[in-house]
Amino acid sequence: MRRMCMICLPLILVATATSAQSTDFQWSGAIASGKAIEIKGVNGEIRAELASGTQVEVVATKRHGDGHRDSGRWRSEPSDPASVKIEVVPNDGNVTICAVYPTPAARTGTAGDRTRDNDARPNECRPGPDGRMNVASNDIVVDFLVKVPAGVQLRAKTVNGSIDARGLKSDTDVRTVNGKVFISTTGAANANTVNGSIEASVGSAGTQPLDFQTVNGSVTLRLPTGTNAELHAATSNGHFESEFPITVQNFSGRRRRVDGTMGSGGRRIELRTVNGSIRLQAN
Repeated sequence: MRRMCMICLPLILVATATSAQSTDFQWSGAIASGKAIEIKGVNGEIRAELASGTQVEVVATKRHGDGHRDSGRWRSEPSDPASVKIEVVPNDGNVTICAVYPTPAARTGTAGDRTRDNDARPNECRPGPDGRMNVASNDIVVDFLVKVPAGVQLRAKTVNGSIDARGLKSDTDVRTVNGKVFISTTGAANANTVNGSIEASVGSAGTQPLDFQTVNGSVTLRLPTGTNAELHAATSNGHFESEFPITVQNFSGRRRRVDGTMGSGGRRIELRTVNGSIRLQAN
């Protein structure tokens, strides 16, 4: 081996779902420490920040996008903001809040020599991997702002939009497809995107694995000095840099793949991208 250093209480819902304006939704409620607030969007950004008190607060703001697509064509007719509902689903002490778009009508058409059917299963808000959301040609964008008390987990998911969760004091798991991710928390964190970079700052406490993956974008992870972990980092078109000394078990050429130990080892850290570089930095 060689060393390398390179540059509770049960859920109490005191929720209010009000329409301060026709495009806004507000909710607040108490969620026990260790339980989660889950946000599910489709088109729109999700921002999260530390709450000043013990209540979770969620504000959803609707707006029109730049247009919408129907049968492969961009059309100019705007959708009705009221057509997108914001639903609140409690589940075992957790709370899931979704932007629920109207279910598209069933259609049958042709694509070349193939017949295609529009899947008209109903859109619905459900916790975790369950539920369904097909926006079809609806052009409404829903942006979420979430205030998260210390100890309450954040789970956030969107498709077209960035996720910015900073200054948190709890475990955080976020996912998008087309958007950047920014995280800072004293808890554990996981982030996944496809088209966008990831920047994360995580505390050293805990043994939970940390996982940050993208396809088109860089991954930058900031950790406290003296962090102990088992590191697995890989990129196809980029390079790896670390401000931490690493005891290397496996190292590929051009600094594109590194498997090694930071300090005395411990929690597993996965950092992966295809088109981008990976950087480990000290807080």
